[in-house]
Amino acid sequence: METNDRIIPLRHYGRWVSGAVLIALLCLIINAFIVGQIDWPVVGKFFFSPALIRGLGNTILITVCSMAVGLVLGVVFAVMRLSKNPVTRWFSGLYIWLFRGTPVYLQLLIWFNLALIFPVVSLGFAEYRMVDVMTPFVAALFGLGLNEGAYMTEIVRSGILSVDKGQVDAATTLGMTRLTAMRRIVLPQAMRVIVPPVGNEFIGLLKTSSMASAIAFTELLHRAQLIYFVNAKVMELLIVATGWYLIVVTLLSFCQVGIERRFNRGHSFTARRSLFAVLKSNLLCRKGRV
Repeated sequence: METNDRIIPLRHYGRWVSGAVLIALLCLIINAFIVGQIDWPVVGKFFFSPALIRGLGNTILITVCSMAVGLVLGVVFAVMRLSKNPVTRWFSGLYIWLFRGTPVYLQLLIWFNLALIFPVVSLGFAEYRMVDVMTPFVAALFGLGLNEGAYMTEIVRSGILSVDKGQVDAATTLGMTRLTAMRRIVLPQAMRVIVPPVGNEFIGLLKTSSMASAIAFTELLHRAQLIYFVNAKVMELLIVATGWYLIVVTLLSFCQVGIERRFNRGHSFTARRSLFAVLKSNLLCRKGRV
């Protein structure tokens, strides 16, 4: 008696329908922008405008500097948060509560208007006007950096907690201090857990830096606004700013993937090797049966 061994594939009609609907929707959106009242030659003209390129440079600069401040503060306050000293734990918790509990926009405005309550900065041997010290760049650095540090504290703390406590105990029995064990043993292992959210935070900070336009910091969006206030090409300049943000975020996403792969090399190699071993053993078993 003959049996029919032909495999009949399942028909996934829902996938085809949903895919067709999404493609049609995307085409409608693209067509709407094409036929809309957008002066595309103006978009091409200002895409590489020197003023916007300088604004893009300022955006990248404030993002990198703010992230550096956030990383340093995150490591410091994460260690304080895990300290056995109740005062340092309380102070770290207060910092996180304050800067995570208020909007970034509000923090930027407070730093920029600090001269209203502290007109003069006195160092004992010299005095400076606060309006000269708290420039838009410095105000943006304080506002973005301190806010980012509050989030980085929790990220670094979660990474440190992911490392087995026994390794710290073993390091202290070998004569290492707690800070030395943290620097040489705990933090290098915690980086595998810390890096992915740090990459997301960096990309998010790049976009959040656009809020610095509220305090007259000449980043990308502020430059675009200055131009469209003059030529009234509002949507065209906003499209240019959108394009540059997407380009930079895409490049940062590729960098993030590369860094994550680097820190996951040991784990990924082990996984690939185990898979290879399984395939090899299966192949040998099949040859033995034959």
